[in-house]
Amino acid sequence: MPEQQGETDELFEVKTQFYIGNYQSAINEAQKLKLNNPVLKLERDVFVYRAYIALKKYGVVINEIHGASPQELQPLKQLAEYFSQPSKRESIVLKLDQQVSGNLDVNNYVFLLVAASIYYNESSYETALKVLHQSDHLECRALMLQTQLRMDRLDLARKELKTMQEIDDDAILTQLASAWVNLATGGEKLQEAYYTFQELADKNAPTALLLNGQATCCIGQSKYEEAESALQDALEKDSNNTDTLVNLVVLSQLSSKTPEVCNRYLSQLIDSAPEHPFVIEFQNKERDFDLLAKHYVPPAYIC
Repeated sequence: MPEQQGETDELFEVKTQFYIGNYQSAINEAQKLKLNNPVLKLERDVFVYRAYIALKKYGVVINEIHGASPQELQPLKQLAEYFSQPSKRESIVLKLDQQVSGNLDVNNYVFLLVAASIYYNESSYETALKVLHQSDHLECRALMLQTQLRMDRLDLARKELKTMQEIDDDAILTQLASAWVNLATGGEKLQEAYYTFQELADKNAPTALLLNGQATCCIGQSKYEEAESALQDALEKDSNNTDTLVNLVVLSQLSSKTPEVCNRYLSQLIDSAPEHPFVIEFQNKERDFDLLAKHYVPPAYIC
C-alpha cells in the first residue's frame, strides 16, 4: 500500500495520536473521518486495527479481518493472533519464515512492519532488519532504528536517524527517533531528549509513552523526584503500562524506596505482562539465587 502524498494529509491526526501512544484517541479520530478515497479508507483501517492491537483488544482485529478483507489488512490479523495465542507462536513464526523467503511485496509496508515486529519480539533482530531494509517507508526506518538500539548498535541507529531526517525531518516519527538516539547516547543529550518528549506532549497530549521518555531522561540525570512525578502521571493514564511499571521498579531501587513499594510494582508487572523480558530475566535470576542458596552451607564456627 503506497504512502499518501499531497499537501493535506487527512489522516494526520490519526497518525499523530497513534505514534505518541494515544491509541484510543487515534481510534476516535479515525471514526470521525468522512473519507471518499478508498486508499485513504484502507490506510485508516490499518491504523485503527493497529491501535486495537496496541490496546490488547485482539479479538476485535481477529473477528473483523476475514478472508475477504483487503490483503493489506491480513498481516494485522496474524499479529493479533501472535500476541493473543502464545501456544501458536511457533507455527505463526514458521509461516512467517515462508512468507519472507518467498516473493515479498516490498510495497506492502504493513506486512513488513508486522513481520519485523514478530521477529523483534522473538529477539531475531537480524531477521527483523533484513525484512525492514527493503523499504524506505518512514515507519520501517523507525523500527529499524529501534531494533538497532536494542542490539546496542548506536552507530547504526545514528546513521538511520540521518536517513529519516532526509526523508522527513519534521515528522513526529523522526522527532521521536531523535529522542531515542539522544536517550541512548546519554550525557548532555539526555536533556535534548527530554525537551523533545516535552514538546511533543505540549503540542499533543502527555501520553504514557511520552511521560516514560521524560522519566527515563530524568533517571539518567539522577533527577529521581521528577522521574517519579512523570511516572505517576503515566500510571494514572494506564495502570498496566509495562514501560511505566518497569521504570517504577528501577526507580524504586535507585531512590531507596521500601522493599514493599518495589515489590508492589513488580507484582503488578508480573500480573499484567508475565512474558515481558524484564520479568523473565528477573525470574531467571531469582531461580539462580534460590539454587545457589540451597547449596550454600554456612561455615562452622568453633566457640
